[in-house]
Order: sequence, then C-alpha cells, then structure tokens
Amino acid sequence: MGMKMDLDRYFGKTPATLEEIRRRVMFALDRHPLCRGIEFDVVSMPRNRKSNWTVTLQAVAPDAVWEASDIVADIQEAYELAAAA
Repeated sequence: MGMKMDLDRYFGKTPATLEEIRRRVMFALDRHPLCRGIEFDVVSMPRNRKSNWTVTLQAVAPDAVWEASDIVADIQEAYELAAAA
C-alpha cells in the first residue's frame, strides 16, 4: 500500500472537468493581488508529458505574467482533465 500511495503522490493527478479546472484557476488567480480579474480560458489539448489541458491568458499586466503562469503550473501539476463520458 505504501508504494501505491507514493506513486499517487508523484504521478497521480485528480481528474476534473473543464468547468472544475476553470473554477480552480479563477479562484487561485483571484487570491493573488496582481492576478485578479485576468481573463483566461481553459483549453483541452493532446496529452504531453505534463498535462492534457492548458490555459490561455488574455489582458495580463506585464507584472502579473510570471505569477499567473506559476499559479497555472501549480494547478496543472495537481489536476488532469477527466476523459469526457
């Protein structure tokens, strides 16, 4: 059991719908003062070694680009787009 838990911790991502991921990204961006109000969209994409979804950011202030990218990367490490039923 310990081995399975270790593998899940390193490789397991929580499946989520596009809407769930969109909500998580929105809440995370809104928590950061520089990133509040950023317009974005969550887009599914073919799986690469990191993720099967990405975020397109629009109208991001230059001083918020790094923070917004870091926030999105953290969420990508935790969630994968669930296969459509």
